[in-house]
Amino acid sequence: MRESIVARATPDRTTKYVTAVRRALEKRGHATNADLLAMLQVEYPAVSATTVHRVTARLLDAGEVRLAPSGNDHAMRFDVNNQPHDHFMCTTCGLLRDTQLGPSIRAEIEQSIADGCSISGDLVVSGVCKRCKERGDR
Repeated sequence: MRESIVARATPDRTTKYVTAVRRALEKRGHATNADLLAMLQVEYPAVSATTVHRVTARLLDAGEVRLAPSGNDHAMRFDVNNQPHDHFMCTTCGLLRDTQLGPSIRAEIEQSIADGCSISGDLVVSGVCKRCKERGDR
């Protein structure tokens, strides 16, 4: 089980905004700076986009978060789960979910690629999520 980023300490001082960004990321799992700004402005109306950007950059540099696949808007998205894992992304709404594709799936993909290629990183599987399917979005 992964450790909560709210409980992790960064090498530099922790401000109320750092704590708030950590909490927001814990809640969302994956978020852009714009998502985080909107969430934080409910409690801290004066927080700026620059502050959120600086906090996420610091958390990224410290290894507390990592980059996630970008959504339909191509904005940088952060992932609270900094352990290696794969993702499912809805091509309609941009929903991003963590998943773990097993070694047999990776082996099958490598075999279909042929030429002795091997997968060395995380995979992103795209499709349509349940909510978009039920709404008839495609």
